[in-house]
Amino acid sequence: MLKPGLCWQRRSGSRRKERCWNMRNKKSIVIVIVLLALAASVVFLYARFKAAGSGGQITSEISPERGLIQSVISTTGTVLPKNRLEVKPPVNGRVDSVLVREGEAVRVSDVLAYMSSTERAALLDAARGKGEEAFKYWEEAYKAIPLVSPIDGEVIVATIQPGQTVTTNDAVIVLSDHLIVRARVDETDIGKIEAGQAATIALDAYPDARISAHVEHIYYESKTINNVTVYEVDLYPEKMPLFLRSGMNATVDFIEKSKEDVLIVPLQAVFKENGNTYLLVKPKGGKEPIKRKVKTGISDYKFVEIVSGLDAEEMVAVKIKKYALPASAAGSNPFSPYGQRRQDSRQTGERERR
Repeated sequence: MLKPGLCWQRRSGSRRKERCWNMRNKKSIVIVIVLLALAASVVFLYARFKAAGSGGQITSEISPERGLIQSVISTTGTVLPKNRLEVKPPVNGRVDSVLVREGEAVRVSDVLAYMSSTERAALLDAARGKGEEAFKYWEEAYKAIPLVSPIDGEVIVATIQPGQTVTTNDAVIVLSDHLIVRARVDETDIGKIEAGQAATIALDAYPDARISAHVEHIYYESKTINNVTVYEVDLYPEKMPLFLRSGMNATVDFIEKSKEDVLIVPLQAVFKENGNTYLLVKPKGGKEPIKRKVKTGISDYKFVEIVSGLDAEEMVAVKIKKYALPASAAGSNPFSPYGQRRQDSRQTGERERR
């Protein structure tokens, strides 16, 4: 039996020579593929070794800036009416007319709709068959029942139509005195919330709009949601936008601390050693940055305040990790779907620069 590796020595004829050539060609291709794979592995390992030696970082120089920085506690909430009042008919009957629409402001004692009792509706139907004169007579003699507003507020539900049959159990119109946002705050953060505290509301339906608000009430009784203890907090908007609707979901940022016109640098620029905080600062006229001890103030999720140890005219070296996963937010319960501290100011407009 002929060995494949020695076919060129023993085989004769064009067909056998062609087979031997194909076999050697296949071996060459396999060898080339193996060599390419080895080369790729060497290049990959060299790149990994080089990245490990440099910490996988690149260094850039930035100039510190002055602006607004806020430390906030972020959570979720829902737009709700502070007082929701259902207007129900005093008797069973039929709706004659509806005088208000959803979103319309009403005053106390305003007539919202007129209705007829079951007896009046039957009497008017019979009189209508006898002629217009008989109908008008009984319409004046047997007055319709007015449904009036008991409060000053806004109509949030008005789905009834003239001719619709209603009962005393039907909420024909729903009123609200004003809308609020009810937020759910994790128990680890509730101690940082107080009445009158400023907050910013961002609606999921209108993410670019920011609504200024303040804490109106903090509930004393807790609730357990998904095995997390939360407390409900009511916020009152400073100005009621026209697009605000009951049931909208919102993100609420409680402003814990706020400072304006302070010197700030990116969080990536600061590092700690032996309990002290440092920056890599490039002095005026200097070529290489030097390590300098600084004192920091409040921070948000991107920037930190520099209280002392840095001048606004100096440059700061920032080491940026090439492949870094985002750090988890500190402070709140990481398993909480509501009270996680995000520390994002979410202010309208860009960060102030002065």
